[in-house]
Amino acid sequence: MDKEIIRLSIPNIISNITIPLLGMVDLALMGHMKGVIYLGAIALGGVIFNIIYWGFSFLRMSTSGFTAQAYGRNNQNESYLVLLRSVILALVIGLLILVLQVPIEWASFKLIGGSNEVEQLARQYFRIRIWAAPVSLALFSLSGWFLGMQNARYPMIIAISVNVVNIALSVFFVFGLNMKSEGVALGTVIAQYVGFIIAIFLLRKKYRYLFVKVYRKAIFDLKILKEFFRVNTDIFIRTFCIIAVFTFFTSKSASINDDILAINSLLIQLLLFFSFFIDGFAFAGEAMVGKFIGSKRISELKRLVKKLFLWGGGMAIIFTMGYWPGIKLILNILTNNKELILQSEPFLIWAIFIPLASFASFIWDGIYIGATASKAMRNTMLIAAFFVFTPVYFFMYKIIGNHALWLGMTLFMLSRGIIQTILYKSAILRKLV
Repeated sequence: MDKEIIRLSIPNIISNITIPLLGMVDLALMGHMKGVIYLGAIALGGVIFNIIYWGFSFLRMSTSGFTAQAYGRNNQNESYLVLLRSVILALVIGLLILVLQVPIEWASFKLIGGSNEVEQLARQYFRIRIWAAPVSLALFSLSGWFLGMQNARYPMIIAISVNVVNIALSVFFVFGLNMKSEGVALGTVIAQYVGFIIAIFLLRKKYRYLFVKVYRKAIFDLKILKEFFRVNTDIFIRTFCIIAVFTFFTSKSASINDDILAINSLLIQLLLFFSFFIDGFAFAGEAMVGKFIGSKRISELKRLVKKLFLWGGGMAIIFTMGYWPGIKLILNILTNNKELILQSEPFLIWAIFIPLASFASFIWDGIYIGATASKAMRNTMLIAAFFVFTPVYFFMYKIIGNHALWLGMTLFMLSRGIIQTILYKSAILRKLV
């Protein structure tokens, strides 16, 4: 079983690790501009697209879980139907985003504050990057489907291709054409379309045998669609809570001053870097849990859960031990603003220890997604967001200032893991007996 975890985890880790590396490159490109407003613009623009794309990340999650369970049942026709439903929904949502981009922009900048200079640059970033919406969402569906089919290699190829193209174009536009935040956005848009073309090529190359004629009635089967949308709705609410927490974190950082916004934006990259890394094991959990549930191999499911936590806990220890001596080196890579690095010192301890507080929540997310236990995921996130993070911040901010944001974030991640541990038997195991 360890070999299977590693077989699925390593490509996922490689895929995921390119995502925060891209974010770090974007921040590094802007961090070497004169003034912190460019860092702030990328941070605010990034938050807006986190709201948009994280909000619809259920397309990847539900597709992965449903496909893995169909794979475990050896139901190839249903696997193909899951893909069709998910991609159709992704493209429809993406086109709606393009149609509604003006009100989305207005609402986004009403919600997320910043200085006038930062907001102006962030708007330029938004107006370019929004044009990648349809293919970005379709890539969620395709990557989730490949993973559900126990194929982690194709999402890795897609992710690496997208991010290599993105980084290369962003560097060219910023340093070659003297563009700023708009160059980073344009590089992202072009790279997303390249990734979509690659994904379709890979799909046709390996899975052409699944392309059989299907009837509209099968795609839009009301009973199956009801379950599909129920799970997606639960995951959407769960994801909305994450968006609310991270948006609040960035918005309150911006409301303090541009320096704190820049500091928190840099330090949160360390959490995101760890999260995408540990998600390699969580994604492996999605594929394997779904497969074991589909084939009703419950004893193997229980053993898998224990092994995933051993791997996840080990990675959390490694990251904390690496961050402790190396965090200032990382910050120096991200920015050459010495004053900003000096001001960040009181807050470094949060970034160093947050992997230990958060790893369980990521591992459990993969397990719950593979089991399509979406109701428990939703309820866990509601409790952690609105009964842990929110009161911690409001009660502590006047006492400890910016530390309250970091304390709230740490307890938010920790409480998610604790609650999901408590709910594991009732949400997953009892339904399988």
